Amino acid sequence: MRDVIQKMLEAEAEAKRIVAEAEAEAERIRAEARRQARQLAGQARADVQAEADRIIEEASRRSESRRQEALARAAQTVEAGLQLDEQLRARAVAGVVRCVCGET
Repeated sequence: MRDVIQKMLEAEAEAKRIVAEAEAEAERIRAEARRQARQLAGQARADVQAEADRIIEEASRRSESRRQEALARAAQTVEAGLQLDEQLRARAVAGVVRCVCGET
């Protein structure tokens, strides 16, 4: 009878040890899963930030290109408006000559 009780106590101790090891392993698995989840979340944030930066940079380049085009069109419009016909140019030259020569 004593042997049976001793074996039952040993079996119970073994069962407690197995449960403790299983709980420890489960905690290690949970900790690793949390670590991997944090790592994946961090990588996802970095990827999203990189994509956002790329989109912003592309939009900025397009905006600058459109601005340059608009400035070029405005400069052409101003340039076209400033061109003098031959008669007006001759009058302007004559006026400058009179001013330089002291004739008013």
